[in-house]
Amino acid sequence: MLDLYAVIGNPVSHSKSPLIHTAFAQQTNQSMQYDARLAPLDGFMLAVENFRQQGGKGLNITVPFKLEAHDLSTHLTERAKIAQAVNTLKFENDEILGDNTDGTGLIRDIGSNLGLSITAKRILLLGAGGASRGVILPLLQQNPALLVIANRTPHKAKALQQQFISHGHIVAGDFMAFSDEKFDIIINATSTSLHNTLPEISASVFSHAELVYDMMYSRELTGFLKFAQQNGAQQLADGIGMLVEQAAESFFIWRGINPQTKPVITMLKSHMLNQS
Repeated sequence: MLDLYAVIGNPVSHSKSPLIHTAFAQQTNQSMQYDARLAPLDGFMLAVENFRQQGGKGLNITVPFKLEAHDLSTHLTERAKIAQAVNTLKFENDEILGDNTDGTGLIRDIGSNLGLSITAKRILLLGAGGASRGVILPLLQQNPALLVIANRTPHKAKALQQQFISHGHIVAGDFMAFSDEKFDIIINATSTSLHNTLPEISASVFSHAELVYDMMYSRELTGFLKFAQQNGAQQLADGIGMLVEQAAESFFIWRGINPQTKPVITMLKSHMLNQS
């Protein structure tokens, strides 16, 4: 019997996690199966329980269930406790370990794969949901000059500011509150690219950006990255590298092995380009 793993979300058909973990398993000679599972928006806990009953050993969690996954966990890692959001579950006996590998994935992608230092940079983080929660502390641990959290509903951004304010220089507000500011790195942690829409931010914020990063990904540039490119952004990156790097951390949590990520990033980009 192959050990069973999956990614669960809504939507989930776009997920490349099955390709990534299958590649990791082949690379490291692990006997495991990994697939994608769609959970109803009001049926996450039942979907997880059904997966466990089938013998499932671990799950990756994608939008919009990262906060529910946190609440479902019986034990949390320190980074998951601080983020209050979970993207990785590991099942052992009656225990459910909840972890958050998003921040590790983002930092490794920006630093190792894109070759850009975060230290002393001014960073704009768009969104105040589960995806943002997982990356705020790791970003602050890189000692940026400033981290701004902007969200459509500013009270959610300000709640995150209060949660993390002891860890570094962090401010918060709505999308338009920082229209006149200059940023070195802009990160889209909203789900707007899934729906082919844009966060309501001023085009001017992109004019001095060294890097504009969208956590979402697609075969072509996301609408957000196209918008950034049109308005002066120097370097663009989607979430493929982060996806592979956070998956590698999840794989380590489940299997105790660190897979090689760069060949999988290359494979995944090639696969997406060749999709009809």
